[in-house]
Amino acid sequence: MKFEKNICILNVGGTKYAFTREVIKDFPLRRVSRLHNCSSEKEVLEVCDDYDQERNEFFFDRHSEAFVFIMLYVRSGKLRFVPQMCELSFYNEMIYWGLESSHLEFCCQRRLDDRMSDTYTYFSDEDIKAEDDSRGEEDQDNPSSTERSNAGWLERMRRTFEEPASSVAAQVLASVSVIFVIISMVLLCASTLPDWDTAKNNTVEEHRKYLQIIEAVCIGWFTAECIVRFIVSRDKCEFVRRPLNIIDLLAITPYYVSVAMTALTGENPQLQRAGVTLRVLRMMRIFWLIKLARHFLGLQTLGLTLRRCYREMVMLLVFVCVAMAIFSALAQLLEHGLDLETSNEDYASIPAACWWVIISMTTVGYGDMYPITMPGRVLGGVCVVSGIVLLALPITFIYHSFVQCYHELKFRSARCVRSLSAEFLN
Repeated sequence: MKFEKNICILNVGGTKYAFTREVIKDFPLRRVSRLHNCSSEKEVLEVCDDYDQERNEFFFDRHSEAFVFIMLYVRSGKLRFVPQMCELSFYNEMIYWGLESSHLEFCCQRRLDDRMSDTYTYFSDEDIKAEDDSRGEEDQDNPSSTERSNAGWLERMRRTFEEPASSVAAQVLASVSVIFVIISMVLLCASTLPDWDTAKNNTVEEHRKYLQIIEAVCIGWFTAECIVRFIVSRDKCEFVRRPLNIIDLLAITPYYVSVAMTALTGENPQLQRAGVTLRVLRMMRIFWLIKLARHFLGLQTLGLTLRRCYREMVMLLVFVCVAMAIFSALAQLLEHGLDLETSNEDYASIPAACWWVIISMTTVGYGDMYPITMPGRVLGGVCVVSGIVLLALPITFIYHSFVQCYHELKFRSARCVRSLSAEFLN
C-alpha cells in the first residue's frame, strides 16, 4: 500500500508504536508485515480492526501488555509469557500476530504443553460419527417421525451399553457387569485350589451344579451384553475390530467350546487328552479382567497410553535387546569361554546368559545365576547401571503421554457426568 506518510503508527489496545515504512515491510510479525502489501483500505481492514488514513494509524483491538512482550521478542529474540496472564490467552495473541509455540523459550513451552494437556478436549471417533449422523439427519428433506424415533432409541441404547457414565441405566448395567466379572474371577480362582477336586469327589453333587449354574449365568449375561452391543452399534465392522470387543469374544468363546468338548468326550478315558485343552480354554476367562477397562478410568488410560506410545515402547525394546545381546556374549565369554577348568556352567551358552542379563538390567536379580569371576562381576555392575540408564531414557515420553491421556479421558468422563446430572435434574 502506498502510504502518504513515511511514519506508520500501530495502535494496539491503546498503546501506540511508530515505525517507518521500511520497518513495516520486513517486520518479523506476519500480520504487521502484511500491511505493506495492502493496496486498498478494504484490504487494510482485513488485517487490522480500524484505520485512520489522516494519521496513518492502524488500530488493533488486542491485549496491549501481551504485545509488549511480543515486541520484546522482536527486539531481543526471546519470547516469554506475561506474568499473571493465562498461558492459553497469551498463546492466542501469539497466533494472532503470526507466532508459534516454537518461538517460546523452552521453559515457557513446557508450561504451555502442561496447560494445554490440562484443558485438552477429547473427542472420540464415536462422537465425531454421532455428530456427522446428526447432521445427516438434519439435511434430509422429509424424515419421518418413525425413523427419527428409531434412530433416537438405538442411540440411547448404544450410549447405555457403551458409555457407563451416560445415564443412570448405564451405570446400573455397568455395576451389574462388574459384579458378574468379580463372581466369574472368584470361581476361576477357587477352581485352582488344591481342595477343589477333593470337594468335587466328596461333597454332594448338587454343589457342583450350583456352581455350574452360577458360571452359566455369568457367561449368559456377558453373551447377551455383547450381542446387544453388536446390534445397536453404528458400524458392525468397526465394532468387530475394536480391541475390547475382540477380548470379549476371546473370553466368551472358550466356555462354549469347553461345553461342546465335554459333551462330545464325556467320561471316555481315551478322549481325556482333551482335558488339557479344556483347562487352557477355561483359563482364558482371565480376559474378563480386561473387560473392566470399560468402567475404570485407570485401565482406559493405560490402554490409550500404550497405543499412543508404541514407538517409545519399540525403542525401549530395541535398547534392551541390543544391550542383552552385547552383555550376554561378554558374560558367556568371561564366565565360561576363557577358563574351561573353572568355568561357570550357568553361562554355558549365550541364550542362558541372556536370562541373567535381563534380570540384571531390570534390577530384579533372583540370584539363580551370578558371576563368580572378577571380570564377570565388573561386567555385572556395568550391566546393572546400563540397564537403569537405558530403561529411564524413554520413560519421560511415556510419562507425559500418560498424563495427557489421563486428562483427556478425565475430561470426557466429566462431560458425561455433567450430561448425566442434567438428565437426572430434568
